[in-house]
Amino acid sequence: MSDDDVAQIEVGQLPLTFDDSVVLLDVREPDEWQRGHVAGAQHIPLGDVPARIDEIDRDATLYVICHAGGRSQRVAQYLARNGFEPINVTGGMLSWAQAGRPVSTDDGRAGTV
Repeated sequence: MSDDDVAQIEVGQLPLTFDDSVVLLDVREPDEWQRGHVAGAQHIPLGDVPARIDEIDRDATLYVICHAGGRSQRVAQYLARNGFEPINVTGGMLSWAQAGRPVSTDDGRAGTV
């Protein structure tokens, strides 16, 4: 498996909730996160991932998500080169919202993608 071969997952295959054994890493920018995100997701913007890589649980199942799947793919490739086994979420938050899954804000209101 080359560095570019990162596992992919469709939104429909993702768990509905995330606990200590599962991390959904959202790599979108802060303004995107504030508009709406998955409750329980971990937020580290793309540009901050190298500096904050130690905040990511190496023992958890790691899903990486962004707006449409491109940035998360790049982050997943980076994490794979650094000893993680990330799974990229195909279609990102757009697919999450289209699947009718909940999007929330920091104050618990319904969010937008």
